Amino acid sequence: MSIRRDKIQSLLGVDVKYLNQEDLKTSSRDLLESGMHGICFSPYEGSQKPGDPISEEQIRRKLELLKPYTQWIRTFSCTDQNETIPKLAKEYGFKTLVGAWLGEDLEKNEEELQGLIDLCNSGYVDIAAVGNEVMYREELSEEQLIDYIHQAKQKIKGIPVGYVDAYYEFTDYPKIAEACDVILANCYPYWEGCSIDYSLIYMKQMYQQAQRAAAGKPVIITETGWPSQGEPLGAAVPGYNNALKYFIDAISWSKEEDIPMFYFSSFDESWKVSAEGSVGAYWGLWDQNHQLKF
Repeated sequence: MSIRRDKIQSLLGVDVKYLNQEDLKTSSRDLLESGMHGICFSPYEGSQKPGDPISEEQIRRKLELLKPYTQWIRTFSCTDQNETIPKLAKEYGFKTLVGAWLGEDLEKNEEELQGLIDLCNSGYVDIAAVGNEVMYREELSEEQLIDYIHQAKQKIKGIPVGYVDAYYEFTDYPKIAEACDVILANCYPYWEGCSIDYSLIYMKQMYQQAQRAAAGKPVIITETGWPSQGEPLGAAVPGYNNALKYFIDAISWSKEEDIPMFYFSSFDESWKVSAEGSVGAYWGLWDQNHQLKF
């Protein structure tokens, strides 16, 4: 992750509106090579989707690609071979934010929660996330989620336990914020129809709102990004140049203000089209063939 400090300093605060595509690509590559705090790990390849078997070989292949560029990876599940990811990540020297995927299937939730607890108590987890956007998806009640968080905290020792959701959910559900050791906030100007020109300002406001809800607890941005292809959402326009602009702004701000941030995402995944429409498959910094987009 070595790069000259003065080169990175010259990128901090750059106005991306005035950069042409080649400058955007060069600046993005320089920032990537300087090292990100963290990135969301995308295990699936080709037509694979959650629930399909994933191999150790494909996990290793992706971890090796990411190793030069980030200190942390974030995972989303502790079942269906996803529990292998943090074990291998530790072998490669990563720190890990590991999530248990919760939803309407209560039996599966217990399996996920136990998987997370086992990984934590075996030394494979640095931060534990109990659930991801279940309040946003309206799949659990506030009381159910808090109960899962408390169960995890009772059985996990010495590791911060939190919950991942859109930044505003912690304002709407202060008891959830109170139950967490750390606030894990997803901040997406794109999904709120924000123009790329105002996206960094808006993300800063999102982060500040999460900080207010945290009441002094640490806040980590667990997801943020911009799709490189797809249909517009209001004033938010996907596209190659806009994805690079957002990456430069987000990573520069993260470095300048020492904001812990997990960029979304590492690799394009085709299965997300079913849930997110045309943009779903194009959030990665690398494409489905493991080629860096810039």
